[in-house]
Amino acid sequence: MSSSPNQPHQESIATARTLSEALPYMRRFAGKTVVVKYGGHAMGDNKVAVDFARDIVLLKQVGINPIVVHGGGPQIGQMLDRLKIQSSFVDGLRVTDATTVEIVEMVLSGSINKQIVAAINGAGGRAVGLSGKDAGLVRARKVTRTKRDPDSNIEKVLDLGFVGEPEAIDPGILVYFAQSDIIPVIAPIGLGADGQTYNINADTVAGAIAGAVRAARLLMMTDVAGVLGKDKKLVPTLTVAKVREMIADGTIHGGMIPKVETCLAAIEGGVEGAVILDGRVEHAILLEIFTERGVGTIIAR
Repeated sequence: MSSSPNQPHQESIATARTLSEALPYMRRFAGKTVVVKYGGHAMGDNKVAVDFARDIVLLKQVGINPIVVHGGGPQIGQMLDRLKIQSSFVDGLRVTDATTVEIVEMVLSGSINKQIVAAINGAGGRAVGLSGKDAGLVRARKVTRTKRDPDSNIEKVLDLGFVGEPEAIDPGILVYFAQSDIIPVIAPIGLGADGQTYNINADTVAGAIAGAVRAARLLMMTDVAGVLGKDKKLVPTLTVAKVREMIADGTIHGGMIPKVETCLAAIEGGVEGAVILDGRVEHAILLEIFTERGVGTIIAR
């Protein structure tokens, strides 16, 4: 079937409308920093990964400073399986012994980090791969968890090994990159005061870095649409108080709780707004930054 003679003209008008809608947001975010936590489905789908790289490059080209923090849990699990190394989880955190932390660092700081860097460079950007150990970016401290014994009602401290959390962020190198054309891509590995390497949850690192650089936005890319209400429909906008209310009444539950808590901590640290959005949506980052409605749930003061 042949296209209508007016179709190219209509497509041009649609493109012009899109650009017109985006322009005020380009002005609003010009010179500001956006921290993107990249993981989940987006990292496993080649087309989505290519689109992600292009979108990150576009942000830089219009004057926004993107910082990418990535995860890699599935890839770590695959490598541990290949090496026949067993691992377990406590509250969603991988118990990490001395052997495992070496594999974690190899996968995160090595193969995954460089794949993302290569994709961004291939899309016309200038990306540099880092881990939290570089330039003292992330100082970590050991994480512990407690568990109450149901029989004795005594709390026991669980040793997760070399699992850490950010104790302090030194954003100096990120400030330097923001003044250049370099896009930092950060693996969530930190260094303790004792010189020990720690595996850190990528969401937590992204939130801590966003707070340290006073980012305009923290974008948490996930495998769900965002925060859902009791009716299972997307809630596009939430206040900090409403999030706490939804956690208390059970509307926000399970794996979404640590994500929204990361967002809350980032906002308390100075981030203007934190967004949980579906990384499977084509050009999700651009839709969130450059359109009025966005595609996820934004949490703000």
